Amino acid sequence: MITAIILVNVERQSLAAVTKEILAVDGIVEVHAVVGEYDLAAIARVKDQQQLSAIIADKMCNQIPGITHTKTLLSLNAQYNYDAAKAYGME
Repeated sequence: MITAIILVNVERQSLAAVTKEILAVDGIVEVHAVVGEYDLAAIARVKDQQQLSAIIADKMCNQIPGITHTKTLLSLNAQYNYDAAKAYGME
């Protein structure tokens, strides 16, 4: 399982609509409104790099109006107090 944190800048008037559209993307499991340099932090949990690439390059950058910039962080190691692969259907 690949986990990515996708930081998103959004046109202010589009924040609610963009949040809803990001949550509808297959592989996005959470969206957080944040303060600071970015407006949203989307958590992606996917099976492979191709699925992550489709989310970032196709969906978020080209198909969701209102997104002005993204920055993606890849998790190299994660610790959970639950079975994450089972919880996200990645067994």
